[in-house]
Amino acid sequence: MTVIGNPRSWSCQWLPILILLLGTGHGPGVEGVTHYKAGDPVILYVNKVGPYHNPQETYHYYQLPVCCPEKIRHKSLSLGEVLDGDRMAESLYEIRFRENVEKRILCHMQLSSAQVEQLRQAIEELYYFEFVVDDLPIRGFVGYMEESGFLPHSHKIGLWTHLDFHLEFHGDRIIFANVSVRDVNPHSLDGLRPDEFLGLTHTYSVRWSETSVERRSDRRRGDDGGFFPRTLEIHWLSIINSMVLVFLLVGFVAVILMRVLRNDLARYNLDEETTSAGSGDDFDQGDNGWKIIHTDVFRFPPYRGLLCAVLGVGAQFLALGTGIIVMALLGMFNVHRHGAINSAAILLYALTCCISGYVSSHFYRQIGGERWVWNIILTTSLFSVPFFLTWSVVNSVHWANGSTQALPATTILLLLTVWLLVGFPLTVIGGIFGKNNASPFDAPCRTKNIAREIPPQPWYKSTVIHMTVGGFLPFSAISVELYYIFATVWGREQYTLYGILFFVFAILLSVGACISIALTYFQLSGEDYRWWWRSVLSVGSTGLFIFLYSVFYYARRSNMSGAVQTVEFFGYSLLTGYVFFLMLGTISFFSSLKFIRYIYVNLKMD
Repeated sequence: MTVIGNPRSWSCQWLPILILLLGTGHGPGVEGVTHYKAGDPVILYVNKVGPYHNPQETYHYYQLPVCCPEKIRHKSLSLGEVLDGDRMAESLYEIRFRENVEKRILCHMQLSSAQVEQLRQAIEELYYFEFVVDDLPIRGFVGYMEESGFLPHSHKIGLWTHLDFHLEFHGDRIIFANVSVRDVNPHSLDGLRPDEFLGLTHTYSVRWSETSVERRSDRRRGDDGGFFPRTLEIHWLSIINSMVLVFLLVGFVAVILMRVLRNDLARYNLDEETTSAGSGDDFDQGDNGWKIIHTDVFRFPPYRGLLCAVLGVGAQFLALGTGIIVMALLGMFNVHRHGAINSAAILLYALTCCISGYVSSHFYRQIGGERWVWNIILTTSLFSVPFFLTWSVVNSVHWANGSTQALPATTILLLLTVWLLVGFPLTVIGGIFGKNNASPFDAPCRTKNIAREIPPQPWYKSTVIHMTVGGFLPFSAISVELYYIFATVWGREQYTLYGILFFVFAILLSVGACISIALTYFQLSGEDYRWWWRSVLSVGSTGLFIFLYSVFYYARRSNMSGAVQTVEFFGYSLLTGYVFFLMLGTISFFSSLKFIRYIYVNLKMD
C-alpha cells in the first residue's frame, strides 16, 4: 500500500514489555477484571488498519485521514502485542458505562483531494480497522465499495462516517462489544475535483444492553458477527485418513525391514561361523551387502562441526515445538490473546539454547572434534544468522511502507538483549557441560585407516531420490493439518485443536524416523557407507516440500497480494522450511545411528 504516509514515531515503554516477558501481560480478548459504575468512562483505543486479505500488513489507524486528537496518547503494550503489530492509542470517542448515545458528533473534517484519494485506495483494498474496548477487539471496514455491471460499468466508493457501537454488560462488567454500519449510508468519495475539498462530519452512537452471559468465554462462537472466522472445524475424516495411511506405512516398513534384517543376520552370522576357522583376515571375502562395510560404516564424516551444529539446533527446535504444543494443551494460550504464542516462543527459544549447545558439543567431542569453541559459535549462528537476515529484509520493507509490523527500536534492543544475556550464554554453558560429559563414541566395529571403495550406485539409490522419497512421505502425513496451520498463521482462522496438532506432530516424527531407517538400510545394502549426511538430508528435505506447499498456498489458497505481504510470507516460509529441515534432519540422523548400532552390535565378528 503506497498511499500510507511515513510512520510516526510510536513510543514503546520498556516496563510493560519486560512485564509481559515475565508472563504477566494481557492482550485484547483476555478475560478482564475491570469493573465499572454507571457513568464511568470507558476508553476506546484505536489500533490498526490494513487490507483484509493481508493479515501481516497493518498500519496505525491515525495514518489515515480520520478524526485524530491533537495529542496522541499511546497505551503501553506488551511484547506480544508489539510483535503482533498492535499500536493502540486513545480515541476521541466518549463512551460511558450504560449510557446510550444517539448520533453524537465526533469531529468535522476538510479533506484535500490527496487525502480523499488515500481513503479511496484504502477502501478499494478492503481496509478494515480494529478498535479495542476493555480488551475486547472490535472490527469493521473503513468504507464501502460497489462494482457492478459490464455495460454500463459502475464503480462506487463510499466512506463510513457514522459508527454504531453495541456493548453488552452483565452487572458491572463489559461482556461483549461490536460495531455496525447496518443502517448507515456511506458518504460518496466519487466525483471530487482535484482542487476541491471534501467536508465530512463523523458521528457515532452507543447502545448498551444487559446480557445474562456472565463471562466472555461463555458466548457462543459467531455471536460477534463473524468478522473473522473464530475457530476451525474438526476435520475428523481427513485426520483418520492420515492416521490410517501413516500406520500402514510405519507397519509396512517395520514388518518388512525386520524380516529382511532377521534373514540378513541369520545368513551373515551363519557364514561367519562356517568361515571363521579358515578365513582369518579375509573376513570380507565373498560377502556383500551391509556386512562388508563394517570397517567403514562408522568412519566420521566431513564437516563434522557443521553436522553437530545441525543436530544441536534441531534438538533445540524439537524441544521448542514440543514445549509450545504442551503449553497450548495446558490452556496457557487464550485464543483471543494477541501475540501470546510469539512471546512464549521467544522465551522458550532463549531458554532452550542450552539444549543446542549441549547436544552439539557433546556429539562433536564424541566424534573426535577438537575446535569446540568454533563449534559453539557455529551452533549459535546456524539459526540466528539466517533469522536475523530474513527479519532485517522483512522489517525494512515494513518500515519503508509505514507498517506497524516494523518493530520499534526499543523492542529490537530488548530482543537483542535477551539473546545476548540469555540465549548465547546458555548455549555456551550447555556446550561446556556437553563437552565435559562426552564419552568416547564406542563404535561396535573397528574402522580401518584406508577407506573402502564404494561401488557405482543405481539411480534409485542416489541422494536426490532419497531426498524426494524421504521428504514426500512425512509431508504427506501432515499435508492436511498443514493447510489449517497456514490458514491460522497467514489467514484469519484461530487454531484451537492443539490435541490433534500434538498427535500429528508425533506422527510426523515417527514417519520421519521410520523412513530414515529404511533409506539408510537400502543405502548400506548397496555398500555405500556415507550415511551420516545422507540421513540428515533424506528426511530433512521435508522442509523443502513445506516451502513448495507455501508457494502453492500463496498462489491458490489465499488472496494475499502486495510487496509487504509477499516479502513477509516468503521470507518466513523459507525460514519455516529451514526449521523443519533442522528438526526432521536431527530425528532422521539419530534414528539411523540407533539402527546402525543395533544391526552391527548383533553381527558376529572376530
